[in-house]
Amino acid sequence: MHWADVTAQALAHKGNKHIISTGITPSGEFHIGHLREILTGDMISRAAKNAGLDVDFIFIVDDADPLRKVYPFLDEEYSQFIGHQIGSIPAPDQQGKPDFEKFSKDGLSYADYFLNPFLDALRTIGVVPRIIKNMNSYRTGEFNEVSKIACDKAQEIREIIERVSTRELSKDWFPWSPLDSKGSLEGVVVTGYEYPLVHWKDSHGVEGSSDITKGEGKLPWRIDWPAKWAWIGVTCEAFGKDHGAAGGSYATGREICQLFGQQPPQPLTYEWISLKGKGAMSSSSGNTIGPIEALELVPPEILRLLIAQSKPNKAIEFDTGMSLVNLADEYERLLSRDFDKELVEEELSRRKRVQIEDAIGALSMSKVSQDSTFESSNVPFRHLCLLAQTKTSDEMVWKSLGYSNEQKPPHSLVDRLNKMKLWIKSKHLPEEMRISIVDNPTSETFTEFGDDEIKVLIVLKKELESCEWNIEEIGNAIPNSAKSVDLSAKIAYFVAYNSLMGRSRGPRLAPILAEIDRERIIKILEKCLTVINS
Repeated sequence: MHWADVTAQALAHKGNKHIISTGITPSGEFHIGHLREILTGDMISRAAKNAGLDVDFIFIVDDADPLRKVYPFLDEEYSQFIGHQIGSIPAPDQQGKPDFEKFSKDGLSYADYFLNPFLDALRTIGVVPRIIKNMNSYRTGEFNEVSKIACDKAQEIREIIERVSTRELSKDWFPWSPLDSKGSLEGVVVTGYEYPLVHWKDSHGVEGSSDITKGEGKLPWRIDWPAKWAWIGVTCEAFGKDHGAAGGSYATGREICQLFGQQPPQPLTYEWISLKGKGAMSSSSGNTIGPIEALELVPPEILRLLIAQSKPNKAIEFDTGMSLVNLADEYERLLSRDFDKELVEEELSRRKRVQIEDAIGALSMSKVSQDSTFESSNVPFRHLCLLAQTKTSDEMVWKSLGYSNEQKPPHSLVDRLNKMKLWIKSKHLPEEMRISIVDNPTSETFTEFGDDEIKVLIVLKKELESCEWNIEEIGNAIPNSAKSVDLSAKIAYFVAYNSLMGRSRGPRLAPILAEIDRERIIKILEKCLTVINS
């Protein structure tokens, strides 16, 4: 049973109607790490619907949160907005400066600037949740009841937070953060409370009152989160491991939620997605790969598979180089498997059956929509990468794959080729897959060539002139060019790579040469010998 089905089964024991929630603070560019949370929620929702449950899947936008600092991608001019709610300040322009004109004209806030492209990406991968914006919810009174309870029970909430988190709150702590005289949530001291007003004094020496019913402030995070569970009625939520740690915000939230008269949601804690060799993704540090950027390189099903095939408690290392290659090829392998046949095999072990069922579930969850059908391109990612770099036109690619004017390639494969060409032009193509045939070699290429290398080069040319022009025969011809003169095959590959690609190693050579006209390759080797002898 897939991990999403396991969670759906647990929810079924608690009732038929469920609200599954995810959420995020749009403080910077969204990255693939953010997809783990919302796709985890989406897959649980899909599994719950498949189980016959009545499900509402929501995405909470925490745009009432403050701007914490001037991030590296922002101009210093944003320092005036530190502490201000990101849903109430201007979006950045191309230089990272506040775009006051666009804010006043179109109402495009800082939060919307980062949120809207992410929502577009979500639609592309088949995720269309109900959107709830936090700041608007405060201003329209959705938080009124829970905010009143929080303020009325300030001492009880203080006791929960201090006991569970084992940290002492300040003497002037209060479960409501008012906006100060300039619209900031920072540096404000609460001086009194008489519902619906929270009285305050700010860092500028100004005194005033915050009306809870008008959303003139917000609940601090550890209270805001369970407050949302309560007024929305959330029954299940996936969240990062930091929130699920001992003494973390879920631990305090589950007790605070009960003060609001609501049971806490069933939790599902997930691990981070990190960039290989660079650590956890972070919008504020710029250590990211954006979902829109990734969707330009691969079909959405492949990004969904990234999340679907890994249990939430398993960390994922990812990059848009070899990780993407392996993931795309894994998707094609899954599509080609006959799961029905595998499941009826005799003496199938329990472990093997679980692996097959997990693969079936992961493939099902990779669908963009429940109604979509699987459409395999039947071409490994690596091979398509090779063709896209060795063929001079799309027509030549299709011809190599056996397609013609009468039998055109499927739409999925055309789309894959277009994305592949973008990937090849981008910074993401791994060097080990980059193909660059050197048609005009120079003397610098052969500085490490001695008599043995030259001898092998002469034989290599003859071997490639006479062999059948296919992967197997070319693959034999390269090492044979050294073995036939009693030298190591290692020298043959050194000679072939340097002569044809201008480097000592690269992707597997025989499949590359098989896709290139023999005449071109022989002509290059002739030029190499001419340069060496000149």
